[in-house]
Amino acid sequence: MLAPLVNIFRIPDLRRKIFFTVALLIVCRVGVFVPIPGVDTHSISRWLTHLGTAAGATAGGLGARMLDLVDMFSGGALSRATVFALGVMPYISASIIFQLLTTVIKPLEELAKEGEAGRKKINQYTRYATVLLCIVQGFFMARYVATFRQQIQPPGGAAEVVTFVQDPGFTFYLTAILSLTAGSVFLMWVGEQITEFGIGNGISLIIMANIVARMPAAIVSLARGKFMLKLSADEAGKYGILMGLLLIGIYVAVVVGVIIIQQAQRRVTVQQAKHTRGRRVYGGQRHYMPLRVNQAGVIPIIFAQSLLTFPTLILAGIVGGMGTGGFARFMRGLTDQLEIGNFLYIILYIAMIFFFCFFWTAIVFNPIKMADDMKQYGHFIPGIRPGNKTSDYLEKLMTRITLAGAAFLALIAIMPQLFNRMLNLPWGAASLYGGTGLLIVVGVALDLVQKIESHLLMRHYSGFLKGTRIRGSRQG
Repeated sequence: MLAPLVNIFRIPDLRRKIFFTVALLIVCRVGVFVPIPGVDTHSISRWLTHLGTAAGATAGGLGARMLDLVDMFSGGALSRATVFALGVMPYISASIIFQLLTTVIKPLEELAKEGEAGRKKINQYTRYATVLLCIVQGFFMARYVATFRQQIQPPGGAAEVVTFVQDPGFTFYLTAILSLTAGSVFLMWVGEQITEFGIGNGISLIIMANIVARMPAAIVSLARGKFMLKLSADEAGKYGILMGLLLIGIYVAVVVGVIIIQQAQRRVTVQQAKHTRGRRVYGGQRHYMPLRVNQAGVIPIIFAQSLLTFPTLILAGIVGGMGTGGFARFMRGLTDQLEIGNFLYIILYIAMIFFFCFFWTAIVFNPIKMADDMKQYGHFIPGIRPGNKTSDYLEKLMTRITLAGAAFLALIAIMPQLFNRMLNLPWGAASLYGGTGLLIVVGVALDLVQKIESHLLMRHYSGFLKGTRIRGSRQG
């Protein structure tokens, strides 16, 4: 492992790409600590300290869990009410919208077929849509911050009411919306720069950096809350050393399982037809066509979480200023059901994961085109007639594979909720055992390592593993 790490810095082009990527990711992390103008940072600190206590965690309930999950993608920017609070989710939402519109609107479909020029045009439309989504989400985010009022009880002190904004007027709303929009657009630009001049997919790397930045705090909270303060064997809420080792073993097993599924393939045997030219016979070789079990990678998880984030932020801003009427109670009930851990949220989450698994696979995997190419170049699947029979076979096979991959993604997505309820782990620590964060970190890390390894092998350096290559996840 040490030799490839040393070889990375021997290649000037690869070294420059890595330093450029790291520098921009550091800029993204610095922006997480720049607050929105007009927000009282001391009040936010008191509220975060209150949530860190047992009473605060209980008071926060599922709403705090949902905000914590959304906050994970922004790297803590949402909980601090900073200019990067929206993160890259508006850009991802806009990308989803145009991916869907491209398949149903004829002009956009024709534009997508024009090659690089059409792709640039669609990207331009996506950026415009991102700005509109930032303005909408920024307004509801500003409304939520401006109307925030919670009573806290400090240890040994008198109860006090925490408010984030002292003067929630028109100036604050305008400044907050512009700041949040500028922050999200800046992150979008940084992601595009990393993709073009750095290494890996920029948007995915920004999300991964934000998730990894919160892992140390989650590990420390788990250690302090469950292990380090255990005084006796029967003390409630504390675990012993054996339970700690068991949790570490479970975590390693989950990570290994995620890597295995991310790398799993269904190898389809492909036979090359024989060609006789003069006295020589060419072709006849047999090779394999790999079909990934998780063809879509981490895209369904990111898309599903992004779409669930959008209505949650809107409803949180709406119910914040409502009264106590029947409609207000209905909206609060709907907001509660859309919070992580509740039935409606889980159902929508699983349904979106399945939908985007099949949708993304249908975009990147075209069995008709693949069957035509095989027929044109004289390749066929043994026992399957070329043409329509081959395309039907590949489509049926890919449907079954995608179903298995989608089921796995859905299982991993709800695992943190199971650990939180069954083992009573803190939500930040439970999120390490699966869910969106783990899948994104593993998938993006595999893709990043695969790209670095490609640079090494291209210049005749050895890869990270002897005798084999790392197959990274596909990124959108």
